[in-house]
Amino acid sequence: MFENLTDKNFSLFAAKFYEDPNCIDILDFQQDLDRIKYLKRLFRRYEETKDINDLKERLIINHLVVLYNVFDSQALTRMLSLKLSEHLPVLKPFLALLGQWPKIVYGINGINIISETITSDSEIVKKLGTI
Repeated sequence: MFENLTDKNFSLFAAKFYEDPNCIDILDFQQDLDRIKYLKRLFRRYEETKDINDLKERLIINHLVVLYNVFDSQALTRMLSLKLSEHLPVLKPFLALLGQWPKIVYGINGINIISETITSDSEIVKKLGTI
């Protein structure tokens, strides 16, 4: 059922791989999912300005760490690849820093994302190298 992750089956996929023992209701789950929206907003803001000083790298890392703490890691990487597909050059360096960027992300809207085909944003790579 989840060989191909799409917007249509995203919520069910996310719920299946949600692993937060402190979650007491659907609101907690939704708040965690909202972090993906926050990441998208932060990535978009950086891409609009291309000003590395506008990049909130520590906030981005914080959101990612929280997400990887409450979702299965492989599932979350697929979820992020789907929801942030237009921002993969920005996402990839962050996931690489966290050791979460695989060689292939399988089954995203009917395709496999090959790591070699995604060029990381060089300014972000430099900035993350200082952390």
